[in-house]
Amino acid sequence: MNELLITNGRLVTWEQPNEIIENGALLLRNGRIADRGETTALSTRYPGVTQLDARGQLVMPGNICAHTHFYGAFARGMAIPGPAPKDFPDILERLWWRLDRALLDVDVKYSALVCLVDAIKHGTTTLIDHHASPSAIDSSLDQIADAVEEAGVRVATCYEVTDRNGAEEAQAGIGENMRFLYSLKERGSDLLAGTFGLHASLSLSDETLAACVAAAKEVHTGFHIHVAEHEVDEYDSLYKYGKRTVDRLADAGILGPQSIVAHAIHIDPAEMALLKETGTWVTHQPRSNMNNAVGAANIEGMLRLGIPVCLGNDGFSNNMWAEWKTAYLLHKLAHRDPRRANGMDIVQMAIYNNAALTEVFWPELPIGKLAVGAAADIIFVDYQATTPLHAGNLPWHIIFGFEASLVTTTIVAGKVLMQDRQLLTLDEAEITARSRELAAEVWERFETLSH
Repeated sequence: MNELLITNGRLVTWEQPNEIIENGALLLRNGRIADRGETTALSTRYPGVTQLDARGQLVMPGNICAHTHFYGAFARGMAIPGPAPKDFPDILERLWWRLDRALLDVDVKYSALVCLVDAIKHGTTTLIDHHASPSAIDSSLDQIADAVEEAGVRVATCYEVTDRNGAEEAQAGIGENMRFLYSLKERGSDLLAGTFGLHASLSLSDETLAACVAAAKEVHTGFHIHVAEHEVDEYDSLYKYGKRTVDRLADAGILGPQSIVAHAIHIDPAEMALLKETGTWVTHQPRSNMNNAVGAANIEGMLRLGIPVCLGNDGFSNNMWAEWKTAYLLHKLAHRDPRRANGMDIVQMAIYNNAALTEVFWPELPIGKLAVGAAADIIFVDYQATTPLHAGNLPWHIIFGFEASLVTTTIVAGKVLMQDRQLLTLDEAEITARSRELAAEVWERFETLSH
């Protein structure tokens, strides 16, 4: 039996309503929280269990990222030849659609490892990844899965099907999704899950969408797709198919309670109604949206409709509190109204909706709260508040006071991955050194592809 007793913590339960338990303790057993209470009581109840002293730190569920791209790790610091991209389609064609083609198998694995080091250090314990590597499609998701199992973080992933490189590669992408989804049973890892990846309406024909829907029915899965990140996705759909993007995807059978649409910035009210009606998940990535100058999604309108809007990072750092802060600020600026994007809206996305989304992938495992029976995915945060801190004002402490450097310990499924800021499952120095070598080679191939 694998047991650990966390003692002397200020437990942030993130239940509804949230509660902060002073001088709290948690018993972790076989990957789940088996008991919760006051330190003295649990220490007496479980005298022989190894203890991990939180020393008065905040003890919280690990952060969740609803949409990311591990494969983008090697883009950091990369220069795009020629003048700066003028808009998002230009960014796609001149950066991302060349970078993904420059990746080989080993690059896929090390890109994932780089991001997983980052996730552990930033206290992000569950991530939903969306992968592309057209020059190395076959078994690319295994490269990610191997890295995930080595790191010990919880990840759902998929392969991005697209027609932009031709029908043969589209079929290979479908095949990779199916192969990986079937292989999950053989792996038998509680850390891994999968879905069916799609790029975006603008790069998918009706024929390919139909093939993806037919394949996904065999494995009873939903889809993970970018939607209306830029106006071009809407205009492309209107021009080619006579309907808006969300309508087209609904007609094709892509939407539903197992499907995730990323961004949804340029959708109209009727499209919002379709997302609500189909129970589709939406993810919001404010740092990426600002960087790509694509606009600010109507998150408040979608939340008010009852659409489950979640928070992702789109491949930015796995410091999800930075995403909290950006979401809080972006909508105030975009609307020139300091009342927009209330702190509780951010909590609804980042905590409650993100946690609910994980049930799509781990339906038997409550994630994102400190409750008996929930996943033992936990972080220690060394935040010494200089003003009163309680459950009611915690969101604003996070937005204005928390920094990623405050995470000292990261635990997933009851296993300690980082303790007192020391990584225990991954060799950061080796990963950094090797990724630097690999990234240099990727950049050389990128330069060749850019001409």
